[in-house]
Amino acid sequence: MADWWYKEDTTHGPVRIDRFDPSRPHEGKVLAVIQAHSDDMPIFSAGLVAKLVDEGYTGYLIQTTNDEKCGPSPSIGETIRLNERDVDELAGLLGLKQVINLGYRNHRLDEASDLELRCRLIFLLRHLQVDTVMTFSPWAHVEENPDHYVTGRAVEAACWMAGSGKDYPEQLVAGVRPRSVREKYYWAMRPGQPYNLVTDISGYLEQRIAVNAACKAQGPAGEHGRRLKAQLAEKGLSLPQLGEDDDTADREYIRLFGLEENRLMGEPYGLDYAEYHYYVPPGGYAVNTNVRERIDRFVEENAVPLK
Repeated sequence: MADWWYKEDTTHGPVRIDRFDPSRPHEGKVLAVIQAHSDDMPIFSAGLVAKLVDEGYTGYLIQTTNDEKCGPSPSIGETIRLNERDVDELAGLLGLKQVINLGYRNHRLDEASDLELRCRLIFLLRHLQVDTVMTFSPWAHVEENPDHYVTGRAVEAACWMAGSGKDYPEQLVAGVRPRSVREKYYWAMRPGQPYNLVTDISGYLEQRIAVNAACKAQGPAGEHGRRLKAQLAEKGLSLPQLGEDDDTADREYIRLFGLEENRLMGEPYGLDYAEYHYYVPPGGYAVNTNVRERIDRFVEENAVPLK
């Protein structure tokens, strides 16, 4: 069994502590991480994704936008190319099987057809036979980026519609089987957004650091380490902690300055480093998921012979 326990009860439900389970409880299951930009999952979930893959998941990374607005290059085409390069690299670092780019305009996903996006996601969830998704919370507070909340809403709708044989029957005719997604992990991205799962990522810091360092076009750290190293050199100074080469400087910059939020997130729960998610288990939001059991018990207690 996974090393879980309830830590506290809050307005958004009991908070559970999640640690690595070496028994590989997710062997044979499929995870789809669905993000809008190259740095979304690296910032909020790189540790958990590494843990889930380590526990047996086959993972896919689906990106909804083309990242054309995010990067140092003045060329839109080059910006898209650099971000795609970063996503391919970070997916490989996490052991994800494939990256799928949907290519919608960055910061303009709300101009795209909701129906088209949902249909494309339904096809992928069915084709990949996805058990679990990880994405933005579709009902999160204080979310200003339209790419985030549009993606979250489309994913949530696609997850249950993908299991219906009457939705997009032409996909079924083409040989794609229905598939209802059973579990969801929603990112807690802003202060005040709900979470009920606290994952211990202390054993996955090196992967988290490497994944964020791979986001060179727009990530929270990217090439900041080498830039700081160069700025100090111009003044005749150095930080020994940044190491000797640029790649090491980028990673060590993240270790020094990019993990503080994760440290603070872990502190209340007795963990060195943590990530927060809102976890939706099999059975969904229902308060009571043992309806069949209650029906069977009621029938057993109350059924009488026909006269």
